[in-house]
Amino acid sequence: MTGAGEHHEDDTVLAAEHVLGLLEGDDLIRAEARLQSDAAYRALHALWAEDFASLTDEIAPVAPPSRVRSAIDKRLFGMRREGLLRRLGLWPALTAAALAAGTYLVVTNLDLLRPEPAGPSLRAEIAAEDGGLVVQVAYDPADPEALQVSRPSGAPASGRSLELWLIAGEAAPVSLGVLPDDREGRVTVPEALRPLLSQAVLAISDEPAGGSPTGAPTGAVLGAGPVTTL
Repeated sequence: MTGAGEHHEDDTVLAAEHVLGLLEGDDLIRAEARLQSDAAYRALHALWAEDFASLTDEIAPVAPPSRVRSAIDKRLFGMRREGLLRRLGLWPALTAAALAAGTYLVVTNLDLLRPEPAGPSLRAEIAAEDGGLVVQVAYDPADPEALQVSRPSGAPASGRSLELWLIAGEAAPVSLGVLPDDREGRVTVPEALRPLLSQAVLAISDEPAGGSPTGAPTGAVLGAGPVTTL
């Protein structure tokens, strides 16, 4: 392990157990306090975190058999949900998001990451298959009223609008409004929808100028992408 001999043996063991999440009760409280106030202990803690994380560097990724994915599909979502996601072409993106979320949870439980008190930031990329439209969405819990929207490529057709939709579970899509005309802008998120963002899929549809007149998508779905946690 990196630099373990340069520190007091008791602190070395303590920092290792701290990183692995083995401390409890008063021991954990004291260690957390030292992490905030003791620079030497904080550096030792960071060394152990880096060393433990590096243990996975040489592990090659292995794709699970399709039957495993199907079983997980049915267990979590049921046949109806799976069919909907596949028809929308969202399954590959959601699989990647699920793997990322699983990795985040494992690392967090090992105390290698510390989420900010305000909550994790969220991201989503919505892209057309041909790359003609790319929209990047960011949500900062410190600014909970709006999504930051960036459109690196693509634009609405003449006389049309691009409308952003939130899809949570099996619920019907809910409009978040029309995308700004500028390539950088903000889209307001109603307070009731904010708790759903982290588990949602965002989609963009082609709509009449000003947005859908029905409250549901009426035009072609141009792209969709899952919301992921940083």
